[in-house]
Amino acid sequence: MSSPAAQLAARLGLRFRDPALLEQALVHTSYVNEHPELGLVANERLEYLGDAVISLIVSEALWSRYPLEPEGSLTTRRAALVSTRGLARIGARLDLGSALRLGQGAERSGEHQRGSVVAASLEALVAAIYLDEGLEAARRSFLVWAAPELDAHDRADASKPAKSLLQENAVARTGRPPLYRLLSADGPDHAKHYVVEVSVLGERLGVGEGRSRRDAETEAAQAALLRLSGAGT
Repeated sequence: MSSPAAQLAARLGLRFRDPALLEQALVHTSYVNEHPELGLVANERLEYLGDAVISLIVSEALWSRYPLEPEGSLTTRRAALVSTRGLARIGARLDLGSALRLGQGAERSGEHQRGSVVAASLEALVAAIYLDEGLEAARRSFLVWAAPELDAHDRADASKPAKSLLQENAVARTGRPPLYRLLSADGPDHAKHYVVEVSVLGERLGVGEGRSRRDAETEAAQAALLRLSGAGT
């Protein structure tokens, strides 16, 4: 029976000359910690590289799609697409969680469905493709996977950052600005994971995750705007 990694590759139409890269992309640090005798390497280094590769791919795609937009608008669009929430949504659609190798404790706590874990695994997967087949192969795969998000951005108003839009919305609706509250900041100093909620007049409107408090607040604002839009407000 083929491994979960091989099944994922088959499902996504990926062919690796070096299958070890794919295997490494799907190894969570909790599995390495529980099985030191196996000599495995977690996907954190691939995650680091994939973050840069995805940023380049998305930057280039947005630069081509919006030839008249200023740098600030392009930066805002890119931030939404490559955020933890954005990448987690793509990774969940690919069902990356089912292919991850996690420690027993992480598995029991549902880490394979946690947004930050899925997003990191997607970054690692893109890095593995980049190292195995080159930038063009990584670009081709990622743009297919992210097509719904890129198409949605064709219809979106990205002229202002999410936090500014939420600020204007909240003040217009209630006369009060949104309040951001830090829920948690876990992990070592070099790899913090922040979770932030945003509320208006005590009503919780969104929660965001990120590698910095600023990123988490941006995601929370985006979630709040989506909720308000869905509610017709």
